[in-house]
Amino acid sequence: MMENLSNLKVLRELLARHGFTFSKALGQNFLVNPTVCPRMAREGGAGPGVGVLEIGAGVGVLTAELARLAEKVVCVEIDSRLLPVLDETLAEFSNVEIVNADVMEVDLQALLAEKFPGMEVVVCANLPYYITSPILMRLLEQQLPVRAITVMVQKEAAQRLCAAPGSRQVGAVSIAVRYYSEPRVLFPVSRGSFLPAPEVDSAVIRLDVRPQPAVDAPPQAFFRVVRAAFSMRRKTLLNCLSGGLGLAKGEAAALLERAGVPAGARAEQLSLEQFAAIARAL
Repeated sequence: MMENLSNLKVLRELLARHGFTFSKALGQNFLVNPTVCPRMAREGGAGPGVGVLEIGAGVGVLTAELARLAEKVVCVEIDSRLLPVLDETLAEFSNVEIVNADVMEVDLQALLAEKFPGMEVVVCANLPYYITSPILMRLLEQQLPVRAITVMVQKEAAQRLCAAPGSRQVGAVSIAVRYYSEPRVLFPVSRGSFLPAPEVDSAVIRLDVRPQPAVDAPPQAFFRVVRAAFSMRRKTLLNCLSGGLGLAKGEAAALLERAGVPAGARAEQLSLEQFAAIARAL
């Protein structure tokens, strides 16, 4: 069955048989390119003795590739209409379990402990564009015992999430991702790889989760500073921190001086260590 799912006629017949229609609200674009999923599963770290947490199964094309390589695959799928479809498409695999739930509400620590005892765990997913950053930040902020997070995201989001400090594309989310992980873009994926085809191209990125955050700073203060620093793109750090942290200009200037960071700098020019220095000074 799985071999045929990249055949659009077979896939459309399958969905019609189950009375399934795509949900715009859930941002459903199912991956159908037969070359993408095996590569994504392989480069995402699925292998013997490894447990994989998948977010959103679609019709199970990626799930099947993960199941071929990994010890066990647990997929959190929000759309209960897909359960009978997945029963059919994944029938040959005994190492796959579908959990019908919203990944933004599941207790992920408990889920991983229950489903993958004693296993190394990786996350692999084709994420809906509209909720990419919230899902990634939830996975990272909970400091789950996972080795890597490999996800398919919109191409522009991939560039932003993996942007290095000092580059033009860097933003608050790039700094947050780098605080918890080492991100890199693995490969591009064209819009024609999906049904229905989205209006933009995608890319697969991998975040190798750090055992400890990249810099030594209280997380709450660190992220307050990062959010404030990027709150006004064209303004200097002095203005952004003054407005974003509710400080008088003089207080913001003194804060930057204590941290050894130039007041005239802009957020995108700062290293993680400089953000950490400001957070410690705060």
